[in-house]
Amino acid sequence: MKKPKLRELGEAIRAIVQGPYTAKFPYAPSIPPETYRGIIIFVEDRCICCGACVEVCPANAREMVDDLAKGVRRNIHHQETCIYCGQCVRYCPTEAIKHTQEYDLAKLKREGYENFIEKELTYCEICHKPFATKAQLLWLAKKLGEMAFANPTLYLTLYEDLGLIEPPSADRALLQAAPYRSDSVRVLCPDCRRRTYLNEIWGY
Repeated sequence: MKKPKLRELGEAIRAIVQGPYTAKFPYAPSIPPETYRGIIIFVEDRCICCGACVEVCPANAREMVDDLAKGVRRNIHHQETCIYCGQCVRYCPTEAIKHTQEYDLAKLKREGYENFIEKELTYCEICHKPFATKAQLLWLAKKLGEMAFANPTLYLTLYEDLGLIEPPSADRALLQAAPYRSDSVRVLCPDCRRRTYLNEIWGY
């Protein structure tokens, strides 16, 4: 019984001389380890609003909303609901989501916890519904390289971004009159692309 008592006495003396082992937060900053899962932020240049983070979030702390009035897709992170598991960081294909070392989330009100980013929407030229963001299509085209030319939606978006072609007209009659803009050579959503190919190949 004497040895444990002596050990505790030694620890008490060291604490008096060297100071307490515990952190002095909030009176002094406490530096977390590099792998600490702190506040999550977006890297705006990298995010393509693909929705992968929304699919893997177990706490439903992420949401993808289309603002048709502004023509943008909004990727929202609800920090007050997040459990900071890191799944969105792990599965983001462009590494656009990162943990910081900031951990002080305490606030007096619930408002102000939303963290979001917006990207321009791309609309199908047949059904006119949004199906992806322009940033996502450009990322896919550049990622695939020459294989992107197998999909007109990808290479047309890339050509438009490079200024090689004009944006598609909203006038359906003008689109039909242009022979080089047949249904197969348009920016289409996956459903309209499938129906177009079935109609052109099989007549369905």
